[in-house]
Amino acid sequence: MNAWRRALERAAWDGRIATTAADPNHLVINVDGKLDGALEHKQFGRPLALGTVVREAVSVKGLLPLQDFLKSKESIYHRSWTDLPGNLVSWVLSQVWPTGGVQGEDKLPGGEFVVARNVELVAKSLADSVSSTTSLLDSIFSKESFYRTFRETLISGKVLSETDVDVLLVFSSRDKGLLSYNGKVVKFNRTTDNNKPAITEEDAAIASLKDLIEHIKRQIMPLVAKVDALTASAKEAVARNDRLSALAALKTKKITEASLEKRYATLSQLEQVASKIEEAADHVQLVKVLEGSAGVLKSLNLKVGGAERAEEVMANLREQMSEVDEVGNIVTTAAMESSVVDEAEIDDELEEMAAQEKLKCEAVEGAGKAEEEKQEATSVVDRLGHFPAVPEEGGGEARQQQQSVTKEKATASATEGVRKLSLVEA
Repeated sequence: MNAWRRALERAAWDGRIATTAADPNHLVINVDGKLDGALEHKQFGRPLALGTVVREAVSVKGLLPLQDFLKSKESIYHRSWTDLPGNLVSWVLSQVWPTGGVQGEDKLPGGEFVVARNVELVAKSLADSVSSTTSLLDSIFSKESFYRTFRETLISGKVLSETDVDVLLVFSSRDKGLLSYNGKVVKFNRTTDNNKPAITEEDAAIASLKDLIEHIKRQIMPLVAKVDALTASAKEAVARNDRLSALAALKTKKITEASLEKRYATLSQLEQVASKIEEAADHVQLVKVLEGSAGVLKSLNLKVGGAERAEEVMANLREQMSEVDEVGNIVTTAAMESSVVDEAEIDDELEEMAAQEKLKCEAVEGAGKAEEEKQEATSVVDRLGHFPAVPEEGGGEARQQQQSVTKEKATASATEGVRKLSLVEA
């Protein structure tokens, strides 16, 4: 059932279902004896149980009777009798179409039905195309102007029929709140509107003004083409030496140019009026904004309490800030008094540290001198050990003893130096 319902929706969208209108419907299906023929396939033949499919689509609001749709005051999304349990719906449908029912003979219920899914798609396209509308003149159309403006733009490569436009306007107004519509005038919700706007006499006048401007523009183009054609005709007559034809063409051209000039003047005047209307509408909007702003300021000033209360608050603030400064000064003075240091103790401690540092320096200097003396004594001993022996002449033993004594003295002297060095280091 769902697949066949989708097939019906697609067939209507593509304009493949026959209709008596000049343009095929894309949002409405005409259900009659020709429907199964319109859906016939060369390979699979005609669809079966098409009546059951239509009734099922009606029961789930996939298809909606056209006249009921156009006349109803309630949205199609409002809970209604079609939301009742399935058995009860079947019984109601059998009472509406007793010849077929749901279980009986499968005959097509006659009538025109709105395809809900197709209407929703076109309404979304319309909403996208006017989503940034802010100008008053751009938001108001007569029904005829709306039809001329949007019939070829909402579905790519397709043209909406007049019935489609009627359905779209009712759906966009009643079910989507995208615009206001009274059967003659269409008014879109502007981005500056908070609620769905009502259609006023001023709106009807603006729609008529726009229609007149479009009507004059449509008259101007043929007149311009006629002037060009008459000019060419006069030139051809002159080339043929046909004076009478040339004069007639030029005379007609002058009359046409006069008519064209009047239409241009009228068009200029109407466009000036439209511009003033737009300017006045902006003034109205500005005054509303200023009025609202004044109310906001008044409310905020009441909350503040006026200039006297503001002065009182500032005086209290200054007083409290002065008190904070006074408390801070007291706390700072007490902290400074509690942190007084005895300068004499600091001087004594500094002198003691200087004396200790001096002793350390003298000890290091004495150790350096002792090390130098030790190295010098070692050097002397080494030099004495390398002296050559004295040649023996006669009293060799006496000289040997003398050398031994001398060496012992030198050794003793060096030893004494080392002993002193040890004592200094100690």
